[in-house]
Amino acid sequence: MDPMRLVDPRHLPQLMPLEDRDPTAATGTLGPRNSTPAAGGGAPQHHAVPWVATLLAGVLIATIVVDVIGNLLVIVSVFRNRKLRKAGNAFVVSLAFADLVVAIYPYPLVLTAIFNDGWIAGYIHCQISGFLMGLSVIGSIFNITGIAINRYCYICHSLKYDKLFSNSNTMCYVVLVWALTILAIVPNWFVESLQYDPRVYSCTFAQSVSSLYTIAVVVVHFILPIGIVSYCYLRIWILVIQVRRRVKPDSRPKIKPHDLRNFLTMFVVFVLFAVCWAPLNLIGLAVAVDSTLGRAIPEWLFTASYFMAYFNSCLNAVVYGVLNHNFRKEYKRIVLIIFKFHC
Repeated sequence: MDPMRLVDPRHLPQLMPLEDRDPTAATGTLGPRNSTPAAGGGAPQHHAVPWVATLLAGVLIATIVVDVIGNLLVIVSVFRNRKLRKAGNAFVVSLAFADLVVAIYPYPLVLTAIFNDGWIAGYIHCQISGFLMGLSVIGSIFNITGIAINRYCYICHSLKYDKLFSNSNTMCYVVLVWALTILAIVPNWFVESLQYDPRVYSCTFAQSVSSLYTIAVVVVHFILPIGIVSYCYLRIWILVIQVRRRVKPDSRPKIKPHDLRNFLTMFVVFVLFAVCWAPLNLIGLAVAVDSTLGRAIPEWLFTASYFMAYFNSCLNAVVYGVLNHNFRKEYKRIVLIIFKFHC
């Protein structure tokens, strides 16, 4: 589910260690000004448009601000509020951490690239930025999958839930999520796919290094988790409908109102993630299957799909505040405490 590259990376400027470059390039940029592709290449020449760069910078600044404030509120709320300190919310905190990572390091570097019309942070920062970007994305979908499985067990297999998701077991599951996330990121270093893309001002995963690898990444990091989450939530919806319609005369309602609200909150988080990341993954999958599509897809669509995916990192905290009463109350308490402290 890593961000998909649409062109052959050989036709884009390659980042090299500073000591291997021309001395005059050490302080220069690796951005759109020197991104003309080789003759016959699949990558369209990038032309920086001032208003587009301004728009992208504005979107990213808003994303960073909401991301940092919102996800810090989520983490603090769970630790402060006893009602929120449930086993299932360990995945919520883990997801907030995944969203927070990109706002602290990669996104500011992307902003710097936008303001300078190219990458000036150097090779090492490019590699770290690309690694953390992928870590956040894959960590997010794996945590969303963990949340879905947790909700499925809680609602559909309530008798086994306490044993399956004891505090110790849940912490093990969270550790497993991050272990699998790191394991999923490591192959990108072996295929040398961490590269700068001037169209999105980002160091990201150049999945077009291998079509088969791109297909495998989309399937394992996006389609498979989405399938698991969809199955879990479909089973929950079926149970909700059965309870509401009293399919079995002797059956008792198994879903309390607050459990249903919590489920709906997590379902919205999943839907927003799928909507924000689907365009980029589907574009990458299509181009991996047929490389000629890389020339047919407009550059604006590729760029928009990237920043749409970036924007998702700030949405979860907002969803919790809007749909979850406990989170909303705790947000207010924390803000009031901070306001009184500064006054």
